[in-house]
This record gives sequence, C-alpha cells and structure tokens, in this order.
Amino acid sequence: MTPTELAKARILVTNDDGIHAPGLDALAEIAGELSSDVWIVAPEFNQSGAGHSLSINHPIRARQVNETKFAVEGTPTDCVLFAVKHLLKDRKPAVVLSGVNRGTNLADDVTYSGTIAGAMEGCLLGIPSIAFSQAFAHPHPVKWGTATHYGADVARRALATDWPRNVLVNVNFPDVVAASVKGIKVTRQGMRAFGSSIVERIDPRGTAYYWNAYSPGEHEVDEDGDVSAIRAGYVSVTPLHLDLTHEATRRKLAAQFDQA
Repeated sequence: MTPTELAKARILVTNDDGIHAPGLDALAEIAGELSSDVWIVAPEFNQSGAGHSLSINHPIRARQVNETKFAVEGTPTDCVLFAVKHLLKDRKPAVVLSGVNRGTNLADDVTYSGTIAGAMEGCLLGIPSIAFSQAFAHPHPVKWGTATHYGADVARRALATDWPRNVLVNVNFPDVVAASVKGIKVTRQGMRAFGSSIVERIDPRGTAYYWNAYSPGEHEVDEDGDVSAIRAGYVSVTPLHLDLTHEATRRKLAAQFDQA
C-alpha cells in the first residue's frame, strides 16, 4: 500500500485495554497521521488476557461515543467483527490497528494477548493488521511518546510491504524515551519462561478466592528475538503467522500413520 493509498484508506482502531485507555488515544493519534478516515471500536471494559476469544453465549452491546468512536461490551475480537461485519459493512476498513497496549506483547505472551487478537481477527478477515504495544516498568509512567513518535512511520513502512494474507505484524516499543531508541529491528517471536502462581486470599465472609499472579520469567537469549530487541532499546517488528502447523512433526506423524 503506497502512502497515497494509505492516506485515502479507512482505518479501524481497536485495543484490549478498553475505550478509556491512554494507549487507545495514542493509537488514534498514530492512525490520524496515516489517514483522515479513522474509526475506533474498542471494548467498553479492559479485556487484557482475553486472547482470541469471542462472545457467543451473551449479546454484545455497542455504545456510540462520537461519530466515529464506539464502545462494545465484548472482546477485541467482538469489536473487529462488529466493525467489519456490521458498523462499516458498506465500506469496510482497509487496515486494522490494535493497541497501543500498556505493556509488551512478546514471545509466548502473544497467545494470551487481546491486542494481538484484534489484529488476528482483522487478518482472518483479509485485512492487513498491525498490533502495537509499549513496554513499561512499574511504577514508572508509560512512555506513550515513544509509540506516537515511531508508530506512523513503522506502520507506513510495514504496510508498504506485500505480506501474505495469513500474516499480521506485531510491533513493540521499548521502555525508553523516543530520543533514546536505538533503531528498528525486524525480529522473530522469542521464548521465555513463565513465573505464574496462584495467590489465595480470603474475602470478608471468610471464603477463599484466587488471583492468577502472572509474571514473565527469563527469556532465551536470541539476538534476533523480540525480547532481546526490546531490552536493547530497539523497536521490535515481528511478522506472526496464523498457521500453527508444525511442518516437521506433521511429516513425521504422516509417516507413522501411513504405516498402517
């Protein structure tokens, strides 16, 4: 997609942190640098960790915030489906942008991410889709300016590339101010351990309840991986493939079952 084509394109913006998230405002700013035709359809409430889930056991409701902004009582997947299949069905978006997430979506985390899922649903609908996330370290403030400084340029350059229909692009910005970013690296999805634990607590009535205390662990050192790039101060750009088939194992299994 050329810059001229992109400037005329309809862009759908969504996220998983919810309609009031500052990262959504950051992405709307990024999208506004790309095109004047920007629509926002985001969850009414925070959907972090929702993954690629959709609502099938209860209705979804949409609230119009302004002429081109809607809040949906559902997941990021619901938001994209509602926008493409209903709200904008007469002129569907040409691009889906998801984020900017408060915190990274790297390595194995991408399978949990509602931010990634928003881009994934766009991808499944045949729309070029990009997910954006901004690294931060609690309790320090999130450096949204890094995302807004680099976001539009990264999106333009990515969308100028002809990538396959079943691929989405995952962008992560490092936890440094824009002037300290070392550059942009195209990376592979990394791997890291998980430090999850279940924390038990007691409510005022004496009944136990539980928190999933998720925290990422150490990552495998891979200079071409997304985690390494972010920790080194680079913007990470990772193409993700929706085909989860492991080809080498598929061939081994085929040989095993063909013996019968």
